[in-house]
Amino acid sequence: MKKVFTLKRFIIFLIFFILIITGTLLYSRYIGTTGLNIKEYRLTYKKLTDDFYGLKIIHLTDIHYGRTIHKKELDHIKKEVNLMKPDIIVFTGDLIDKDTKLSKEDLKIINAFLNGLEANIGKYAITGNHDYGFKNYDIILENGGFTNLNDKYELIYTNTTNNILLAGVSTNIYGKKTIKEKLNDTFEYLKNTDNKPVLSILIMHEPDFIDDIDYSKFNLVLAGHSHNGQVRLPFVGALIKPNYAQKYYDEHYKIKNTDLYISSGIGVSEVNFRLFNRPSVNLYRLTNR
Repeated sequence: MKKVFTLKRFIIFLIFFILIITGTLLYSRYIGTTGLNIKEYRLTYKKLTDDFYGLKIIHLTDIHYGRTIHKKELDHIKKEVNLMKPDIIVFTGDLIDKDTKLSKEDLKIINAFLNGLEANIGKYAITGNHDYGFKNYDIILENGGFTNLNDKYELIYTNTTNNILLAGVSTNIYGKKTIKEKLNDTFEYLKNTDNKPVLSILIMHEPDFIDDIDYSKFNLVLAGHSHNGQVRLPFVGALIKPNYAQKYYDEHYKIKNTDLYISSGIGVSEVNFRLFNRPSVNLYRLTNR
């Protein structure tokens, strides 16, 4: 009788365990990958001049179009972003998933999404590791009204001679140039200019490469790639961390005087699951007090 009772308890436990696992997998696939969270951050830099006070930057990343993100999701993202009336939009890579085969209709959908995003000052993007294999990626950005900031910098002005420097580097997983070489022109400008920027911002894809540069030159670094750990558990944190996001993968790190913010992104990579980590967009408000 005791053995029968023990076996019965074991079977009940096994069924309960299977139901929990199945429910978690279904939730992670069909609910965890949907919706859109807006994560808002107030960033205070005393050197920021009043003409840039309240500047709004939207940070998009890791859409991975073609996996869990399609036209319906892009339309929703566009609507939510435009409601926030950003001054600047930055995209830190992986617009397209490496396994996606783009049709003419897909290109129209992506073009309409990028063109439909509205920013008062400008829209800027870099190449992620998944974008690297798409030969027409640069054309997609250009047709979408985005400035391709791969291995370049741009100065952003309002109504005065004060400016914010916005620099970008393409994915550092592929290509012959090192991240240091890609930033040569930016560092030369910062070294020699008399009109110093009131703020210096770098956008990059893989956050771990920040240790390979003199990040002290930047007040703010924005990255993607990690998805903040696509699958997370309470009190444990990220369970899935891609290469080059092993050290830096959470939302925010203060590295000496430099702020590193990593967006969890919108899509999925490798596996179509998100757990305790819904798709999100970051909104940064710049202040000086």
